[in-house]
Amino acid sequence: MKITVIGAGNVGATTAQRIVDKQLANEVVLVDVLEGIPQGKALDIYEATPVEKTDVRIVGTNTYEATSGSDIVVITAGIARKPGMSRDDLMNTNSGIVKSCTESTVAASPKAILLVVSNPLDVMTYVALKASRFDRRHVIGMAGVLDTSRFRSFIAMELNVSVEDVNAFVLGGHGDSMVPLPRYSTVAGIPITELLSKEAVDRLVKRTRDGGIEIVNYLKSGSAYYAPSSSVVAMVESIVKDKKRVLPCAVWLEGEYGLRDTVAGVPVKIGRGGMEEIIQIKLDAAEQAALKKSADDVKALIAKISL
Repeated sequence: MKITVIGAGNVGATTAQRIVDKQLANEVVLVDVLEGIPQGKALDIYEATPVEKTDVRIVGTNTYEATSGSDIVVITAGIARKPGMSRDDLMNTNSGIVKSCTESTVAASPKAILLVVSNPLDVMTYVALKASRFDRRHVIGMAGVLDTSRFRSFIAMELNVSVEDVNAFVLGGHGDSMVPLPRYSTVAGIPITELLSKEAVDRLVKRTRDGGIEIVNYLKSGSAYYAPSSSVVAMVESIVKDKKRVLPCAVWLEGEYGLRDTVAGVPVKIGRGGMEEIIQIKLDAAEQAALKKSADDVKALIAKISL
């Protein structure tokens, strides 16, 4: 198994480290346009492997030759979100970056599965899909795993319970119109609507929607990377081990949930074939309307992209 991570910033480098630590590949390639950065970070990660007893080879590079034949490619490249900057502000700059990275990736690894982390994530997933011309099963955006993890964390904090007992679902776009589903969110199988007041649930839903900017505001000059890297590595692991986990991910829809010609976060089964199935759960009228609005917001942004 060979895995490439494009972008050696905080998200990319931490993703590469987690892949090595979990021994999910025989070889990991870290790519970045900045000379010396991927080489130095990859060497640093590799020098930790004797201590961690993880026998994985990792190299850094500024070109795509070393990525040839990758099974999975994680795209994290792009400028980071800054205070006062919406995800939409990132769109024009990062679409060009992701398009270029995808084209270079496809030339070197035409059978790879692409996992997109770059923001604004739903639109960048579309950019990677169109630039690669891959089947939609092989281009998957990470967003929902991260948003769900944040929702689970906030529920655990609110109820003072173990995160291990908390399950949740967040659908829709990775932004202000994301759709957390309290009805499908539980603690040890108990719906959180039975454990928390509506006001508390609404507060946690809002905090989940603002989860990214909350961290940006704390950091001042950066954005989240520990939770995003963990989230995409969960997807990598499900592919490598053919675990067939059901995770909320951003995919191109062709009629599922009544939505078409857009990218939205929905529950998908992930295995060695990439996105192997879209799971369609029953939504009530309000949930369906919220998901449609979220998907329509992404569709409106996609319409502004010229590829």
